[in-house]
Formats: sequence, structure tokens, C-alpha cells
Amino acid sequence: MLMESGSLEESTDESEEEESEEEPKLKYERLSNGVTEILQKGAASCMTVHDKFLALGTHYGKVYLLDVQGNITQKFDVSPVKINQISLDESGEHMGVCSEDGKVQVFGLYSGEEFHETFDCPIKIIAVHPHFVRSSCKQFVTGGKKLLLFERSWMNRWKSSVLHEGEGNIRNVKWRGHLIAWANNMGVKIFDISSKQRITNVPRDDISLRPDMYPCSLCWKDSVTLIIGWGTSVKICSVKERHASEMRDLPSRYVEIVSQFETEFYISGLAPLCDQLVVLSYVKEVSEKSEREYCARPRLDIIQPLSETCEEISSDALTVRGFQENECRDYHLESSEGESLFYIVSPRDVVVAKERDQDDHIDWLLEKKKYEEALMAAEISQKNIKRHKILDIGLAYINHLVEKGEYDTAARKCQKILGKNATLWEYEVYKFKEIGQLKAISPYLPRGDPVLKPLIYEMILHEFLESDYEGFATLIREWPGDLYNNSVIVQAVRDHLKKDSQNKTLLKTLAELYTYDKNYGNALEIYLTLRHKDVFQLIHKHNLFSSIKDKIVLLMDFDSEKAVDMLLDNEDKISIKKVVEELEDRPELQHVYLHKLFKRDHHKGQRYHEKQISLYAEYDRPNLLPFLRDSTHCPLEKALEICQQRNFVEETVYLLSRMGNSRSALKMIMEELHDVDKAIEFAKEQDDGELWEDLILYSIDKPPFITGLLNNIGTHVDPILLIHRIKEGMEIPNLRDSLVKILQDYNLQILLREGCKKILVADSLSLLKKMHRTQMKGVLVDEENICESCLSPILPSDAAKPFSVVVFHCRHMFHKECLPVPSMNSPAQYCNICSAKNRGPGSAILEMKK
Repeated sequence: MLMESGSLEESTDESEEEESEEEPKLKYERLSNGVTEILQKGAASCMTVHDKFLALGTHYGKVYLLDVQGNITQKFDVSPVKINQISLDESGEHMGVCSEDGKVQVFGLYSGEEFHETFDCPIKIIAVHPHFVRSSCKQFVTGGKKLLLFERSWMNRWKSSVLHEGEGNIRNVKWRGHLIAWANNMGVKIFDISSKQRITNVPRDDISLRPDMYPCSLCWKDSVTLIIGWGTSVKICSVKERHASEMRDLPSRYVEIVSQFETEFYISGLAPLCDQLVVLSYVKEVSEKSEREYCARPRLDIIQPLSETCEEISSDALTVRGFQENECRDYHLESSEGESLFYIVSPRDVVVAKERDQDDHIDWLLEKKKYEEALMAAEISQKNIKRHKILDIGLAYINHLVEKGEYDTAARKCQKILGKNATLWEYEVYKFKEIGQLKAISPYLPRGDPVLKPLIYEMILHEFLESDYEGFATLIREWPGDLYNNSVIVQAVRDHLKKDSQNKTLLKTLAELYTYDKNYGNALEIYLTLRHKDVFQLIHKHNLFSSIKDKIVLLMDFDSEKAVDMLLDNEDKISIKKVVEELEDRPELQHVYLHKLFKRDHHKGQRYHEKQISLYAEYDRPNLLPFLRDSTHCPLEKALEICQQRNFVEETVYLLSRMGNSRSALKMIMEELHDVDKAIEFAKEQDDGELWEDLILYSIDKPPFITGLLNNIGTHVDPILLIHRIKEGMEIPNLRDSLVKILQDYNLQILLREGCKKILVADSLSLLKKMHRTQMKGVLVDEENICESCLSPILPSDAAKPFSVVVFHCRHMFHKECLPVPSMNSPAQYCNICSAKNRGPGSAILEMKK
């Protein structure tokens, strides 16, 4: 519907609207166009609503047919006085009209069918049968002093009958299906047209109210539910079927009041809304200044009926034109069931109330600045909304957040709202630039789909570069290098480094920019200067080994372990010789490299083993002895010289023993180390009797040494040799324990020998039995075996002929005639083959004859 902008909304109670946070259930529009023109010249007296059109009656006897926008489609001059009621059938093809001068007309809007009657009293009400279009339902009722039923009989004649009279004027009639409900001065009656019976009488509650000033409001919710509003009372009646056993002389139907309650104001109209009620109320208020009553604005309330009370869902005060002069009888509420439209009719105004749709809900949320809820509602109902667009709501939300100073939230919402629209993204970025909040939007800027203009990213990077080096570095790490012009940013960083040349953040970021630009040499130089952990990753990733040949010392200083591993893993790219030469001035680093090389391969660095002796002696003595033991390329004389110069006893002892000078080595152990255990261990390793003799001679005048020898010598040398040489009267610590140990060792040796002997005998017997069992087994001789002498098959082709075969334990086979005849001196026969190969003679184990 067309709406006069602000005409109704501006006139509502602004203070109430501002204070109320509850969303209204209905929205209102003033019916304009032709209605405005009609009401400027006259006053509305009644209106009836059909799904397709509206019918408006005036105080000057005219009836207008209007479309739903309020445009006039047809006009009827019915009477010179007030039109009291207009009635339409359900098809909208027939209309009944009655007026204050007693005229009644029923006619077809699209046919020539027409009925005219004039009564001698005002006819207040008319109602045509809901199915008047059918020939069997040509009925209507009129209400004045009597309630008359008109029916068309055969030959198209109309006859009338009185349904009710004697209780004052009939002021309201509502016809639904077979039921007619009407109100007079005393109450409400319901008549069943099918059974021609009146089935109920609902008396009026407040008889003090003038029925002409406070008329009864009736409406059918459905075919069996009647809603009655009179004064301040509301009753909901249900028409029910009476049980057959209760019939007797009673009507077949009866009415039960299922709900009854009071309202705050006088009721001018009722209409159903699902299981709720829409109530139009006439309001009188008392002036605070003059203490006089005056007509206030009418209210349209939505209430939830309960059994004995009601719950108010919403309440709106409406400023209709001329409300100060209107009475309760001047207001009417008409409804269109199909679209849930409610028409508030007054003499000077017609207002349409309709249920708020999702667009209206979003309007209210936006008005209350609940943008996030509005955005969510639009997304959920995007197929149903017509006036709003999700993008427009989202942009309004972003603007609202910016105005409130919530820049980070606004920037974050841009991701969802702007999506892949690059143009809108760029517009928002410039808007954030205007308010100095480029940093806020930077984390949420798209980086792939879509990609914005390079200038946008460069603008943000420059903003960070001016005030936040860390933030700038973060963006460089997170943003792909192809989003912006790399050379422009590199130059900007260089300019800043001129002012702060040692800033590590800027240097590191510049190295990353060089890497994006494939300028790996410059990047590597910066990383090495900064001693950054990404150096080795950069070298491996981009194969920069040619660039580090002159930077080996720097790499080793940074992380010697990683550097050495990298150099050894890439020996084909940087030779061992080159590395050793580069580290010549840094022997401690040279040692680290050569030591790890030796651990990997004892032979690759053999040319440097002589150099390594000095390096181990200087920087890593604990690994010198293992090196001397494992290396087969180091010069022993050079090593001995270095160890003797530095008085490295253990290493010297090892070298002397390796060079064959065991006696000198033993002497050094005894004289330098004074370690009898080590000396005994050394003698055991060499297993030389002369060494034991030297050890005994050296120890004979040293009681502690004698104790050590007595404890360890028993298993290698006869202890008597040592005991005979001990001087008489020498005190030897723990001599008794040592002698006991010698005896125990001796007994242990005897036991071991006896045990070994038993095991040897048992094993020999077991093996002998096994050999005997093996030799006793049969040997398969078949056609495939040949004589080892004549090489012909061992078995004759003719099995009937006699033959003789000799099979030895070695499995060689011969014809008996092919073997030499045994001599008298050596009657045993031996395998010629095994005897010739010195394997020992194989005695014949089987002689086969036939």
C-alpha cells in the first residue's frame, strides 16, 4: 500500500516509542489516494472488506468501491442520508446496502440482479447470505426495530419473515455459514438458519451504557466461534452440538462461553489474529489541568485470551484524523482474513494495520541500531525479504561501528560483509585511511580471492613503516610478496635504515623482502649479520652454497653444529679442502669440523690426521686417545712427540705399546701413574711373560703393589713366582685376604677344568653316537647314480644279470670290478677319490651283489 510519509508515525506518541524497547507487532499506513479525496468532502460511516476490494459508505449516502491502495473503482449514489451498513457475500459479487432513511438495496456488482425495499424506519444493519451467489442461498437479513429474514421464492419473488423483535433496535448482525448472530439493546442472540431455531441468548453485562453510543461488536473467528465485545467486556462463545439424549424439545445446538474478561477501555471493534484477538478501543482520559474528560487517541491492542482474563501482547495508540471529536460508535474495525489486514475506520480517516513482515522487523532493528541482529535476520530470511539487501545492512553496520569508535570490530566485520567485492574493499580501506585507522583493517584485508590493487597494500605498509616496525614486519611475513610492488617497499625500508641502520627488525624484514625478490645474496648477508636462525634454511632452500664459500667462518661462529652438518652434507658443493683453508685462522673451528668429519668417516680427512693430533691436544684432549686408537693414518712418531711434550701419560703409554715398546709403556704406568691396576690390565692385554716379570720386580718393594698383584695375578701367572720373592718380615696390607683369593682362584680353575673335561667327554660320546647312527643309515642307489671310475650307470640295464656294487661312507659308488684289488698288507678298501684328495680314506659301507 502507498503510505503518506510520516503522516501516521510522526503523530504517534514519540515518548512511548523512545522508551519502549519491545518491537511492535503491527505496522500502520493511512489509506490514501481516492480515500483522501472522499474524506475531504464527506465522512465515512461504514466499510466492508473483501479480499479483492473495499466498499466504503459515507454519511452522504454514497458507496465507493476501492482497490486495496484506496483508488476509487466504482461509485454508487444510494441515498441522500447516512449509509448504515454494507454487506458482501464471500464471492464479492453481491452487495447489500442499508441507510438511515430506511432504504435497503441488494444487487449484483457484475449482473443485473437487484432488490429494492424502503422501510418506515431507519435500517441499521444488513447481512447477505455468505453464499448468496448460489440460487439456493438467496437470503439476507435486515435490522431496524425488527430482524427480518428475506428469502427469494419461486418465480423470483421475495418473502420476509420476522426472526426477532421487541428488544429495541437491531444494531449489529454477523452471518457465518448457517448461523446468524445479532445484537439488540438486551444482548446477543444466535439463530440457526438450517433448523430455524434460536439457540442462545447472551445478555449484556453493563446495561448502564447507551447501546446507541457504545454498540456491540461481533465477529466470527470460525464457523462455530463467536467473539462478542460490548462496553469493556469480551466474551468468546463456542457453538456446540447437543447430545441426542439431551435433545427433547431443546435446539440441536447450544453455546458455551469459553472465555470472558474485562478490558481497560471501551471496545469499538474486534477481529481474530490466529489464536489472539485484535481489539480497537475507544479511550477517554481526564485532563490534569481542567479535570475534564476528553477523547483520547484510539488504541489497537493484540491480546491473548485466557479463560477468565487476558494477556496484553502489544498496544498502540493511533492518531487518526479528528480523534478529538469521535465517539465510540464512530470507530469500526474491519479485517481481511486472507492477508491479516485490519482497517480502522473513523469518519475522517481510514488506517490499515498489518502484521509486520521480515522487512519491517529489520527496519525496527535498524531503527534501534541493532545492526548485528538485523544482519542475522536478513541472512536467515534472505529469500523472503524484499526491501532490504544484506550488503546494505552490512555496510550500515560497519558505518555504525566506525562512528562508535569500534574500529577493530568494524574491520573484522568487513571480511564477512564485503566478501569478494574488491571495489567495496578498496572503498572501505580509503574510508579507514580518512579516519587514520588503516592499522585496524590491515589484519583482515583479503590476500587471495579477491586481490586488491597493489597501491592499497603499499599504503598500509607505509602506514606501519612510519610508526610500527614490528607490525610492518608481521605484515611482510604474512602477506604474499606478489600483493605489492616489492621494489617500492625495499626502497622505503632502505630509507628508514639510513636513520636507524642497526634496527634488527628492519634488517630482518629487508632480508625477507630480498628473499621474495630472489636477491638471496643480500638476504644471506643480512641474516648472517643478524645471526638469524633462518640462515641455514635459506641456504638449503635456494642452494646458496656458492655464496657461502667465503662466509664459512661467519656460519661457524653463528652455529658451529648446524654449519658443520650442512658443510659435511654438501661436501660435493664445498670441498673439505676449501673448508679447512677457510678455517685456517680459526683452529678451534677447524678442529670442530675435522672432528665431526672423522666421526663420519675415518678415511676422508686422512691428510689432516697429523694436524688433528695437535688440534685434539689443544682443544679436545678427551677425544685424543679415541682418535689415536681409531685412526690408521696418523704418524705415531709425531703423535708420541706431541704427547710427550705435553706429558699426556695415557696417550704416551698407548703409543709406546702400539709401537712395540711395551716395557717402556709399563714403566711409565708404574712410575708416572702409580696405578697397579692399570699396570696389571696392561700386562694382561700384552700377555707377555717378560712384562709380568718386570711388573713383579718393580712391585716387590712396594707392599700396596704386592697386594694388587696377589689379588689379580693368580689367573695369568703362577703366584709362587711372586710369593718366593717377598722379603721376610715385609708387612703387606690385607695379605691374608689376598692369599685366600689366590686359593679360591686356584680351586675355581680346578673346578673349571674338571667341568670342561666332563663336557668334552660327554660331547665326544654324543658325537660318536650320532656318527654311528648316520653310518648305519641306508644309501639310495638308483639309475641316476654312476660309477665314479668308469662313469657308466651304477646299475646294469638288464636287471637279470648279476652285478656287484661298492658304496663308501663318503657316498661315492663303484662297480666292484672297477676298484683295485686290495693287497695282502692292507686288506681294507678305500675310496679312490677321497684318498686322492687327502680327505681321509672312506671305508666301504655297503657291497651290493646280485
